[in-house]
Amino acid sequence: MMLEFLNPPFMQRALIAAVLVGITAPAIGIYLVQRRQALMGDGIGHVAMTGVGLGFLLSTNPVWMATLVAVAGSVVMELIRWYGRTRGDIALAMLFYGGMAGGVMLINLSDTGSNANLTSFLFGSLSTVSEEDVTAIVVLAAFVVLVTVGLRRQLFAVSQDEEFARVTGLPVRALNLLVAVTAAITVTVAMRVVGLLLVSALMVVPVAAAQQIAKSFKVTFVLAVVIGTAVALAGTVTSYYQDVPPGATIVLLAIAAFIVLTALATPLARRRAKGGGSDADRCTLEVPAACTPKDDVQV
Repeated sequence: MMLEFLNPPFMQRALIAAVLVGITAPAIGIYLVQRRQALMGDGIGHVAMTGVGLGFLLSTNPVWMATLVAVAGSVVMELIRWYGRTRGDIALAMLFYGGMAGGVMLINLSDTGSNANLTSFLFGSLSTVSEEDVTAIVVLAAFVVLVTVGLRRQLFAVSQDEEFARVTGLPVRALNLLVAVTAAITVTVAMRVVGLLLVSALMVVPVAAAQQIAKSFKVTFVLAVVIGTAVALAGTVTSYYQDVPPGATIVLLAIAAFIVLTALATPLARRRAKGGGSDADRCTLEVPAACTPKDDVQV
């Protein structure tokens, strides 16, 4: 039967998680790409590993504990970005590596942790998504969607030009901090399906793929979410039938989508070049110089 993958309860939970991951990762990733912080999710993933280790050590839900630690780590990262000077990159490196090392150590010190647990969080695992995990993921994903959609105008303005946003009266630092915290929450939403080491790719690659053919922020946002959801579902189903890691499968499918859309974008670009184009047509995330926050009125 074609839909037999819907029968096992663990696959039902995994598919719910996959849909939410596919929506939330590109939704916050589009702002990170605009801010030239595409690798921020990777750093947060390293820090979140300490939260996973604490969850096992304290016998609590690793998702919630990872969320708390990842949020704290994202706040520290943003503070380093604000105040860090020549030593800022060193401080971030120590934070990232220390987070990963701390997680590995705490898991091994716990009575319930093991290398198998570690691998499932690093690269994703379908069978380990519990009902409690799904509840946590639903709540956290709702927060991410509320922020990324409800505050899209403000986040677009800050991500596009902080100085302009500050002049218009927007609370730039608070919004920057909100982006960092939302990215941290997204990492913990995705870690069960994609894994902490690969979640950053799902934040960035669907956005990069959408940029190839989209001409506006709104279209890029919607298309990136569609691509993210599609590859997350396809990767999860493929993992079930082929017994391959879900995280790696999802990321490879996202890269394949990027390659296909890049190939399709070439003739589209030629048509635009022949017909000419305005700054509004060029107002994509790839050409931020052509955009100002006023372009977001159509979002």
